[in-house]
Amino acid sequence: MSDQPDMNEFSARSPDTLERVRVGLAARYRRERRFRMYGLMSTCLGLLFVLFLFVSIISNGYTAFWQTQVRLEIDFDAQLIDPDGTGDAKIIGSANFDKLVRTAVGQLFPEVTDRRGRRSLNRLMSAGAGFELREMTLADPALIGTRQTLWLPADDEVDMLIKGYIDRDVPEGSRRIKDQQILWVDALIADERIERQFNTDFFRLGDSREPELAGIGGAIKGSFFMLVVTIALSFPLGVAAAVYLEEFAPKNRWVDVLEVNINNLAAVPSIVFGLLGLAVFINFFGLPRSAPLVGGLVLTLMTLPTIIIASRAAIKSVPPSVRQAALGVGASQMQTVFHHVIPLAMPGMLTGAIIGMARALGESAPLLMIGMIAFIVEVPGTPLEPSTALPVQIYLWADSPERAFVERTSAAIMVLLAFLLVMNGAAIWMRKRFERRW
Repeated sequence: MSDQPDMNEFSARSPDTLERVRVGLAARYRRERRFRMYGLMSTCLGLLFVLFLFVSIISNGYTAFWQTQVRLEIDFDAQLIDPDGTGDAKIIGSANFDKLVRTAVGQLFPEVTDRRGRRSLNRLMSAGAGFELREMTLADPALIGTRQTLWLPADDEVDMLIKGYIDRDVPEGSRRIKDQQILWVDALIADERIERQFNTDFFRLGDSREPELAGIGGAIKGSFFMLVVTIALSFPLGVAAAVYLEEFAPKNRWVDVLEVNINNLAAVPSIVFGLLGLAVFINFFGLPRSAPLVGGLVLTLMTLPTIIIASRAAIKSVPPSVRQAALGVGASQMQTVFHHVIPLAMPGMLTGAIIGMARALGESAPLLMIGMIAFIVEVPGTPLEPSTALPVQIYLWADSPERAFVERTSAAIMVLLAFLLVMNGAAIWMRKRFERRW
């Protein structure tokens, strides 16, 4: 008797088996479609949140790139600025230029004669208007004794009113600008003495207690000095360490421990590097606080693991056949590494370095620990002068209650994001342009 199954029985069972297979395949395909749909929904939701973030930042900050200016006829009174006609810069610099601004504003509204009214009228102008006149006069003493028509910055409350951030319809007690001041502003608008101009001071000046005078010039220069110090130290050290570990280091326990520690340092919170910089560079070596040099040294420690790891990955990507071919024609190991391996791995190394610099540019926690949170008005001239950085400047402004600082905070974030996008875009371009696929 044959042990093989009856063909009729197999044929009878085949339709049921095929049906179960078809049902199972259909269910599996449905699960796959649901999974792709969930992934697409998650991606769209993430992009929606990012878009909302960018729209919120841009809508709050783009107006900071324009500043409200008032046109005044300034009489550079020689008796007030330089009564003896000596032309001495110290005498000119100590003159009361704020009085020139008050006089010019009072001439526009001669009907305001009481002290309280004139004080309220003078608040329409920025406290930095007199400072601008002082700088102009020191740069060109020939202005003394002349009458000039100049555009000078308005107060931040007037600026907010012109930009629509202050509601005119709310009760007077609920806003900082008074009804009478609004009437004066409307009169200046009707006389075409108020307009919004591109805010060059935002990119030129340092920090200030007055929002209309606050700029990111000092923060940008401080960040530039720090990045120069960081790239000058971290890139050669990181590449040298990566070359040694990949090409020359012996395979033993100590090298394994070193590699593990490098990988662990890449995950250490950045504030720990700030504490290390405070203890070593400031307390032990006595370097100046709030200096871009110290900030660059701290950021060097923070970015070194990232550059080492990226450089090692770039060296590993070079095919062994390149090394074998160089050694086969008589090149030494040193010649093989420096003449063949490093040039081929350099695009990947540079990409890792740029990504590390982008991360360093956005860091604020380690800089807070070394004193770069200080209020710095002057723009630094060297890496040893006190300074702040762009992320720290954003942190400081975000804690200010004035509405004008809100728009400047958002504008500074826009500038920082622009730098980060440029740096990451450069890294992507370099990888696409110079990377070789084997």
